[in-house]
Amino acid sequence: MSIQEKIECAQQDVVKTLQQYFDQPLDTAHAVKEATQYGLFNGGKRLRPFLVYASGEMLGANKQDLDILAAAIECIHSYSLVHDDLPAMDDDDLRRGRPTCHIEFGDAHAILAGDALQTLAFELISAHKFTCSAATQVKMISELAKASGLEGMVGGQGLDIAATDKMITVQQLERIHRLKTGALINCAITLGALCSEKADKQTLENLSVFGYAIGLAFQVHDDILDVEGDTFTLGKPQGSDLAANKATYPALLGMQGAKQMAQNLIEQAHQALNKIDADTSVLAALANYLIKRDH
Repeated sequence: MSIQEKIECAQQDVVKTLQQYFDQPLDTAHAVKEATQYGLFNGGKRLRPFLVYASGEMLGANKQDLDILAAAIECIHSYSLVHDDLPAMDDDDLRRGRPTCHIEFGDAHAILAGDALQTLAFELISAHKFTCSAATQVKMISELAKASGLEGMVGGQGLDIAATDKMITVQQLERIHRLKTGALINCAITLGALCSEKADKQTLENLSVFGYAIGLAFQVHDDILDVEGDTFTLGKPQGSDLAANKATYPALLGMQGAKQMAQNLIEQAHQALNKIDADTSVLAALANYLIKRDH
């Protein structure tokens, strides 16, 4: 099975798990539920759920546990996109080839949908009966909260806003993306691994190095696609970062420099995988895929 086929399988599994939640009776306003589902089931690569499955299955974790963690982290990622697109943030009208949530439902319902998705992530993890210990379950909640908050995604967003219309260094841009993008990607890998008893300290450390390397490579390649891609393939406006006066790796390093940085990061990721006593071939294939994708 190719890496693309494996990603598609993960997409199907996580959507099935999430759909089961929304298929049950929910005592909420119809418009809020509809906006929440729109933000969640709006396509996408489902990269973070895939990483949960890949790291967990590599270490022999329970599939039902991984389903819940994959669903939870996709809720966090989807909430961040709904809020990112709002007029007060990136002010985007298009996401994955469709109108953004606030364009479809209005700003207020988009804000509520994002809030609902964020809390749903923690509801899913806290309500599930994991095969691992309660202490590990609490650690999972803690890891996801930290990766999503001030020391992770939210903190990175804040730095990104502060850097708009300003000249910053490559090191400053890297810090932004390690928090804004890399923290949640790394968390996905950690969550999957925590489901397994084989996840010793050394394995978790090497997976963390791998996670941050591919997280940054993912963002560098996104910046490249923003210049070289097209709106139809990207599913969002091409050149949107440039239009918003955001710092990017091609702008700071040149296109060839950005491409070389992405390649160097993938090499670092492979070096970290080589230190793990398990079959890391799926994660290795994913690392290569990340800087070859066209959207």
